[in-house]
Amino acid sequence: MTTALQRAESLIRTIPDYPEQGVLFRDITPLLADAAAHRAVIDAMIAPFAGQFDVVAGIEARGFLLAGAIAVAADVGLVPIRKAGKLPRPAASVDYALEYGTATIEAHDDMASGARVLLVDDVLATGGTLVAAHSLVSQLGGSVVGTSVLMELVALGGRAAVGDVHAVFTA
Repeated sequence: MTTALQRAESLIRTIPDYPEQGVLFRDITPLLADAAAHRAVIDAMIAPFAGQFDVVAGIEARGFLLAGAIAVAADVGLVPIRKAGKLPRPAASVDYALEYGTATIEAHDDMASGARVLLVDDVLATGGTLVAAHSLVSQLGGSVVGTSVLMELVALGGRAAVGDVHAVFTA
């Protein structure tokens, strides 16, 4: 018998050489289209942190999809962490390195000071985005109580940079 989580994992596609040569992109859209699989991963992402957070901070873009569902399921608010230039009044920003370039993330200062934050993203690769997001939450006066990702790409070593991360799946 296949569990909902096993089905969810089977729905994640690997697309070679996207967005550039040598990168294996993990396409989660088939998983998101399956209600039972989607709910199973949301529940699994919340489980280790249930009752420990006041708000979910989701990282653009696919982290938004997971963070929004987690916020609704946990009955807490959502703070979007955006790519540079997407917000009309960014309150804080952090530059960081990706496995294939550099980027900047930004957020508004809508989070309550002292908020306990569950940080959410789709994939942990080298860890640059999540390390930057930890810093951004701190700049905004929040405290990251946990980091939850759908998938960890173990060979890229991101856990060493980020620290404790809950990953539903590993590849």
